[in-house]
Amino acid sequence: MSGSLWPVSGAAREVLEALRPWVASGGEPLLLHTSGSTGDPKPIRLSHRAVLASAHAALDRLGGPGQWLSALPATGIGGLQVLVRSILAGHDPVFLPEHDSIEAAIGAMDADRRYASLVPTQLFRLVESGRAAALADLDVVLLGGAAAPRAVLERAAEAGVRIVRTYGMTETCGGCVYDGVPLGGVTLRIEDDGRIAISGPVLAEGVGPWLVTNDLGRVDESGRLQVLGRADQVAISGGVNVPLAAVESVLRDLPGVLDVVVVAQPDPEWGERVVAFAVGALDRDAAREAIERAGHPRPWTPREVRVVDALPLLPNGKPDRVALSRRTARPDDDGDS
Repeated sequence: MSGSLWPVSGAAREVLEALRPWVASGGEPLLLHTSGSTGDPKPIRLSHRAVLASAHAALDRLGGPGQWLSALPATGIGGLQVLVRSILAGHDPVFLPEHDSIEAAIGAMDADRRYASLVPTQLFRLVESGRAAALADLDVVLLGGAAAPRAVLERAAEAGVRIVRTYGMTETCGGCVYDGVPLGGVTLRIEDDGRIAISGPVLAEGVGPWLVTNDLGRVDESGRLQVLGRADQVAISGGVNVPLAAVESVLRDLPGVLDVVVVAQPDPEWGERVVAFAVGALDRDAAREAIERAGHPRPWTPREVRVVDALPLLPNGKPDRVALSRRTARPDDDGDS
């Protein structure tokens, strides 16, 4: 099988070879699909100009070209941009699946500057296995695709890992905000309804001058963007609107919580039942106390907390929220929230 760009398909090494002439000389827009984490994937067309604008802006922010660890599928924008940046830098990436361990893969990198792009689940697994210190040999680890639990970030920092958290999507050619600050050429604004809007040369074809996302956000006192969750993730449980992302954000910062996803499941009594799936230590009393301590209404407390060994994942490493929302609820609700 050979790599394709219309749509992007194939193993990372195959996509890399297909990308080389496209990066050098241009051509038809790349065709990618959204992750489908909350619905059906849709095709996105990314022009040569937009993809390279994103790649150059990222390298400028990071301090210059370098060698990349390829650890994400090339069929997603995060993994694809690793390959594009590698071509621009003139350094072939090191492909993680081709090595026995992450230590061996990083050991095979020989450029002066070295980078990686990961999703939080990958970082969590390295932290849990005591192997995050391998990442300390890299200049920067980009972390995007989902919010990362504070406990995981703290443990990675203790291991000496230099993390830059990114925000973006396929429609923006990947991360376009690093640690809350837009990349060069990118402009942000917050709409009246709280949604984040993005403008700049990194936007996909057909989007228009502004992409109004379904993500809620605010700009803090330091001028940095804070992503608060998705506007379309609201459950109606017992007549109460429960913003799932806000609940998730509170629970994610609790000590002992290494990962958490909050979903809505159909329920004959409540209409929708809010369920938290957590990796680590969490129970319903702790969740209730955290919700109230954060100043949120008590009915936002999940009606069920399930501690799991791991969360189901999509091929790009993001949590599979659809699969979680379809898991059969257990009849252990005490009905007091």
